[in-house]
Amino acid sequence: MEIYLDNAATTQVCPEARDAACEAMTVSFANPSSTHTAGRRAKQLLDNARTEIAGSLGCAANEIYFTSGGTESDNWAVFSGAEMSRRFGMHIISSVTEHDAVRKPLEKLERMGFEVTLLRPDQNGAVSPEAVGAALREDTVLVSLMLVNNETGSVTDIAGVSKLLKASGSRALLHTDAVQGFCKLPFTPSSLGADLVSVSGHKIHAPKGVGALYIRNGLRLPPYLLGGGQESGSRSGTEAIPAIAAFGAAAHAGHAAMAEAMPRISLLRQHAIRRLTEELKDVVLIGDGAPHILCLSLPGYRSEVLMNYLERREIYVSRGSACKKGRRSHVLEALGLPARVIDGALRISFSRFTTQEEVDALCDGLAAAQKELLFIR
Repeated sequence: MEIYLDNAATTQVCPEARDAACEAMTVSFANPSSTHTAGRRAKQLLDNARTEIAGSLGCAANEIYFTSGGTESDNWAVFSGAEMSRRFGMHIISSVTEHDAVRKPLEKLERMGFEVTLLRPDQNGAVSPEAVGAALREDTVLVSLMLVNNETGSVTDIAGVSKLLKASGSRALLHTDAVQGFCKLPFTPSSLGADLVSVSGHKIHAPKGVGALYIRNGLRLPPYLLGGGQESGSRSGTEAIPAIAAFGAAAHAGHAAMAEAMPRISLLRQHAIRRLTEELKDVVLIGDGAPHILCLSLPGYRSEVLMNYLERREIYVSRGSACKKGRRSHVLEALGLPARVIDGALRISFSRFTTQEEVDALCDGLAAAQKELLFIR
């Protein structure tokens, strides 16, 4: 039996999303921009999905703009946020632990003349509002910080950052990559005080290739893709209705289940921590905050060797972000961890479908690995 514990990388499509996508592909398959009856049916699916995402996120439907995923949402927020505000300044605040979908655009903006201050996380892996305040300048026009770190699960106090910006009278826009927080933590854009919020479908049991960007009402963010003027002229391209309909269904189901699912997932995480700390020698726990991500290390054992050992037991975890493709984690390096800890790190990530039996199988597998595999001094 396969045991999938890499849900921070991607999730299994849930039945509700599968059925919505199938209906959109086989029944309401017309172009939603077409004015005939079939087109209007597809447009209705688009409108329904937008309403479902907005309801799950806690905002107005007209503040949701569909994208191809979290990467596009992040790129749009960072590039267009900087562009629209550059007349007030060219200073941006972010962190060294951001996803590459934010880091790479920031690197490009630096080459274009912007100045970027990258904050280091605290010992828990989060960026404090105080650190933002210390870096804030009169010419700061954008602050982009991840809500939940995708490797450690550490949660940054975005609401605290927003309060600091408002108290200081800053013009800076506040963007948060909430891909790992959506339908996992209780928040709304209003409660965070964010102007821009990125979310993604395949992290919440929708298919890959769909996401959304929340844009606060009244904020005239420049378009990122130009063309036929879809998404109220803000994001051109014929909407991917099957994926969007699935995203809406997954968000609706995930939001409805969150109150029950997340405490249960948190208990599974605590159960795993209890067993692993009792049964494994020298295990190191890394980061804390989100209930669905557990980052740990077995110093002296290579991550890839541990992963291969678990895979032979049909247990699937990761060594960090799936986007890294084998490179050492910049997130764990930023925490100042010793090389042996980084090289022995694993990320275990749960979903609402994870069972205690699966968690116990993982713990059994890691205990066996520590006994059987070669220890590197």
